[in-house]
Amino acid sequence: MEGEATSAPSSDAKSAGFLAMGDCLSLIPAARAGGNFQLIYVDPPYNAGVSRGARRGTGARASGEIAYRDSWGGIDAFLAMLEPRLEAMRDALDERGTLWLHLDHRTVHEAKVLADRVFGRRNFVGEVIWVPGNGGRRRRGPSQTHQTLLIYGRREDFIYNEDDPALREPYAETSLRMHFTQVDEAGRRYRERVIGGKAYRYYADQGRRLGSVWTDLPAMRANTPLIKEATGYPTQKPEALLERIVRAASLPGGRVLDPMCGSGTTLVAAQRLGRRWAGIDASPLAYDVASRRLAQVMGQRRGDGLAVDRAENVAKEEATGGRRGNQRRAADDYRPAGPNPPTEPCASAEPSASAEPGSPAEPSASAEPSASAEPCASAEPSASAEPGSLGELPSIP
Repeated sequence: MEGEATSAPSSDAKSAGFLAMGDCLSLIPAARAGGNFQLIYVDPPYNAGVSRGARRGTGARASGEIAYRDSWGGIDAFLAMLEPRLEAMRDALDERGTLWLHLDHRTVHEAKVLADRVFGRRNFVGEVIWVPGNGGRRRRGPSQTHQTLLIYGRREDFIYNEDDPALREPYAETSLRMHFTQVDEAGRRYRERVIGGKAYRYYADQGRRLGSVWTDLPAMRANTPLIKEATGYPTQKPEALLERIVRAASLPGGRVLDPMCGSGTTLVAAQRLGRRWAGIDASPLAYDVASRRLAQVMGQRRGDGLAVDRAENVAKEEATGGRRGNQRRAADDYRPAGPNPPTEPCASAEPSASAEPGSPAEPSASAEPSASAEPCASAEPSASAEPGSLGELPSIP
């Protein structure tokens, strides 16, 4: 797809924000006009073999408007799509920048081998295991209840703000009682350790640095219509997760790119944290949801800075058969030719996406869905939903 850059609020990639609709492979060069990026976070399709629907106002995501098709005809076709886009992202990284590639069990192992080749294995920084905290449980074998973020850099002194409070967690109560027995002149409890002849002081109120397993950022904050940040877009990630990543891997005023931005969570986090952001997505629905969210966060009326771009897009939709037809073409851009995959199933009626064929899935006690396999909602927002839900947002002028 030949993507045309449209923006919120400016089409100038050197400004605070740049939002474009189209294939990131062709649009990343335009996004780089203001310089390379300290952080690139990408949450691509997971090769799940389904179509992802969105909730528009009320109704279940599974039966909603198709946001994108996540079917590739096999892992080789998926990797063939991903490789040139990873190369473009690598070239768009700042010298001290990092790429965070968010995947799940379906493709992460093969994608790791591919990314090692694209970036060089020595540039693999590490990985974060994110536990969404929901999802069904399999009757046989371990349930797939985590997702993986692979992190790559360009050189050893990459940006990582390890002392940021978002990357700290409290010490265990037992450790506090046993070890933090000294108090400094300001009344702060601490402990000292001597390692290699050098003394190190650790303060109780500072907490310890986070490890690589993150369990405190529940996915349901982004996936239930009862919470303000949920947009109804499929596989939306919680704002707290992206805020932590942005704070970890970029500096105030630095540039952040999400080349498959979906509902725009990365861009919202970057805007709130004083970073300059750029977002790209091939889905017209993703563009619409992200631009609405950003307009709200930036304190604008829905039409400010967007009316001309949207008017052009509406004209294109009318000329090409309407929004549904335009969206289907955008979704097909990344996808190989072949029969359409089934629409994603209702989690309450189907086994978990991670369950093996023929192995019935055992639902969790809370019947919460996996973050990577979107469910039918058990509760829907009313017509007077809180601002932030798709039903409440102002109409496009």
